Amino acid sequence: MNQLQVLGKQKIGNFEFIAIEGGFGEGKKAMTVKDIVVIHNTDVRTINQTINRNRKWFKDGVDIIDLKSAITQSDIEKYGFTQNAFNASKNIYILSERGYTKLLKILEDDKAWEIYDELVDNYFSMREQIKIPTSTRELIRLALAGNEETNQRLDGIDERLVDIEENKLITTEDKGTIDRAVRKKVYQICKEQHLGQNAKGMLYQDLGSSIKQLFNVPNRGRIKDKDFRKALNFINNWEPSSLTKERINQIQTDLFDE
Repeated sequence: MNQLQVLGKQKIGNFEFIAIEGGFGEGKKAMTVKDIVVIHNTDVRTINQTINRNRKWFKDGVDIIDLKSAITQSDIEKYGFTQNAFNASKNIYILSERGYTKLLKILEDDKAWEIYDELVDNYFSMREQIKIPTSTRELIRLALAGNEETNQRLDGIDERLVDIEENKLITTEDKGTIDRAVRKKVYQICKEQHLGQNAKGMLYQDLGSSIKQLFNVPNRGRIKDKDFRKALNFINNWEPSSLTKERINQIQTDLFDE
């Protein structure tokens, strides 16, 4: 394994990374899980669990390195960790470009594929730009070379990241919260009005259809993250449609007539 080297922080669009070289080969870039979670709007625990469940697909020294066994105590802060965080973590992974590509295939979320091209072009591939200059001449050359092109690319990344943020979907956990809210609402109405199983099915269908129409989605899992709170408020304040109420009243009338 080549020696790991922390080159400092690098900003790509709205994201700032700990730039790491080595480990996977001379001049090859690496990315910490701590930085990856920022891109995918999740947490270290979730990404680590995803990696560990699929660990057989990640090759040590080629796709992945666990810093817990690869760096000394004196280097911890350089990688963006406190001593307590380092000690508390079972794994502290860094991924190569190849390793991150495998993680994207496993995640398969919209954000993964939207941002991948830009990361490859602007992080993994920009090795010369982020190497620490060793002379005044190199400093001047790097300051002048490709400055306008870089600014244009970063402007483009910013626009795409705004679009990604605007259109990202709710998480599986958030969908579960919405599903529970739907069940709670239907149960509440049935309890208050002493309704049976037939009425319950009508309420589920009516509420589910109302949610899909309001947010223009084929199912609740496609609700956008920005609409999560709005969806919960809608469910909490929802009332059955006039048609559903009439059908339920008819069912209740038929039961009494019997």
